[in-house]
Amino acid sequence: MTDRGLNLQSDVHRRLNPLTDEWVLVSPHRTARPWQGQIETTGSVAALDYDPTCYLCPGNARAGGATNPRYTETFVFDNDFAALRPDVPTIDASNNKLLQAQGESGRCRVICYSPQHNLGMGQMSVEGIRRVIDTWAHEYQSLAAQPTINHVTVFENRGALMGASNPHPHGQIWANATIPNEALKESSGQLKYRIRENSCLLCDYAALEMQRNERVVCANDWFMAVVPFWAVWPFETLVLPRHHVTAVDQLAAPARDGFAQILKSLVRRYDALFEVAFPYTMGLHQQPTDGRDYSQWHMHAHFYPPLLRSATVRKFMVGYELLAGPQRDITAETAAERLRGLRTIHE
Repeated sequence: MTDRGLNLQSDVHRRLNPLTDEWVLVSPHRTARPWQGQIETTGSVAALDYDPTCYLCPGNARAGGATNPRYTETFVFDNDFAALRPDVPTIDASNNKLLQAQGESGRCRVICYSPQHNLGMGQMSVEGIRRVIDTWAHEYQSLAAQPTINHVTVFENRGALMGASNPHPHGQIWANATIPNEALKESSGQLKYRIRENSCLLCDYAALEMQRNERVVCANDWFMAVVPFWAVWPFETLVLPRHHVTAVDQLAAPARDGFAQILKSLVRRYDALFEVAFPYTMGLHQQPTDGRDYSQWHMHAHFYPPLLRSATVRKFMVGYELLAGPQRDITAETAAERLRGLRTIHE
């Protein structure tokens, strides 16, 4: 124990995530340790505009037997192997406090971003990404209008490291009858802040990050991408509207264009960091759709990429992370500086 001030770039410390009320352990000195762990192969980038064997390309047969139309922009369909189904019994017959179960109904949708097989968000035009955002907004509204749907999660798994079974640019929507765990935690965190401070947690956080400019990766008048102070993954980012909205369908046209620009800029930076199609899970968090007041909600998108030191070394959540809590070596400030520094040659 020492009386000197805490140095966030060299001393072991904890950082609080106010969205979830959870702590992350930061150990900056560990970046100097030798690495003798698992080395991954780099994922290959799809080279073809159209792949006759791809079950997401226009006009091709899907794995479930249906045939895709020859779509020219975005294309949305119900997942042929959905994790959620509309008609599920809700009653748990076990009647046991320790063995509780509930039926969970819902829908799973797939969004093909583009008919081109080899385009990710970093390669798509801003206009093309804007069409994806418009599709997110339409699907959110459509699913929210269904009385049995109370939460809508929009997400994308990119790359085999993140479990993507097909390289064609696509994302998913899972719509639940109940509110999932992460959304419940974030809803509670935002509400606690609203009651305590009479303000929006993420509005205040966005303004603070723009003022300090220590962790901002890129920004425009409408949106910003920041490595959050409490980031768990090495190059994790948080994409925030700079004006308060609770869901994607509330974004006006200029804000949607700004969102598209930030998404493109961020993914291009990721791809440039290790010169590989950067794997990640991206998810859009927005207010639940059960009709209650969620004015404390501030829409945002999480990017969780697994790569750590290079295109072939990834972060594993094992040991202490599984048994105690998350831990990281590279500080959020260092990660932001590296991503921000790619600006001049990739924008």
